[in-house]
Amino acid sequence: MTLTMLPDGPEQTAITAETVLRYHLCWKHRDLDGVIALYHPDVQYHDFFQNRVLGYRELRDYVRACLPHETGEDIVHSDRIRVDGCTAFIQYQVTVQGGEGLVAFQSSEAITVKDGLIWRVNEYATLIRRDSNGSARSGPRPATSRLGLSPRQLSTMAQDLEHYFQLQRPYLDPELDLQQVAEASGYSRNQISYLLNQVLGQSFYRYVNQARLQHLLNGLEHAPGSVKIDDLAFAAGFNSLSAFYKCFRQHTGLSPKAWVKQNSLRARS
Repeated sequence: MTLTMLPDGPEQTAITAETVLRYHLCWKHRDLDGVIALYHPDVQYHDFFQNRVLGYRELRDYVRACLPHETGEDIVHSDRIRVDGCTAFIQYQVTVQGGEGLVAFQSSEAITVKDGLIWRVNEYATLIRRDSNGSARSGPRPATSRLGLSPRQLSTMAQDLEHYFQLQRPYLDPELDLQQVAEASGYSRNQISYLLNQVLGQSFYRYVNQARLQHLLNGLEHAPGSVKIDDLAFAAGFNSLSAFYKCFRQHTGLSPKAWVKQNSLRARS
């Protein structure tokens, strides 16, 4: 095994800092060509979450899939870039949202610079869940992704899924299943299942029923007083009243009747 000697010292620290800052800004501004131009031809990108190593030829597709692609999306860096010789350290947080799921991946990268280009990247990620009061707590850590999904790709996927549900409202179909969502959203069944079960900690049907319930609650205040809430539940896509009542109580802590009564009193006061 050949040991690669890398430069060190204050001069190299300045080169590393400049290179990694440019790298960071290219990610922030969604500059795919800029990111790729900063990789060394012999780069090795170790993604420990996916348990895989990517070379130069694989990184364009990887980076394209990871870059934020919607206005307002961003990767929040939780610390300044720290540099020592040829190595820099970056910490950032990627938030994943969907239904009632709200989790974040606390990620860190150790980046090694050689010849003014990024030669090695070691990326690690830890899952942080958030309680209903907003406080963070650890794990459990999701199973290692063997589906080609990094934390940043999971975030993009969760946002794509949420946008699809908001715009297309597929949940109004009482027969909606995972295969239909996979075909319409462009992801595989396994990828969606992994996101929901391993990351957001909920089943596909719970995710769908939460979307149905939110649709019902959004329209309830504009519904005529004579309309029965059971009829609204079926119109929102619920295919059984038992599933509706269970979802409603889990979400609001009240029965539909008690919730309507409580909100009627609030509207009068």
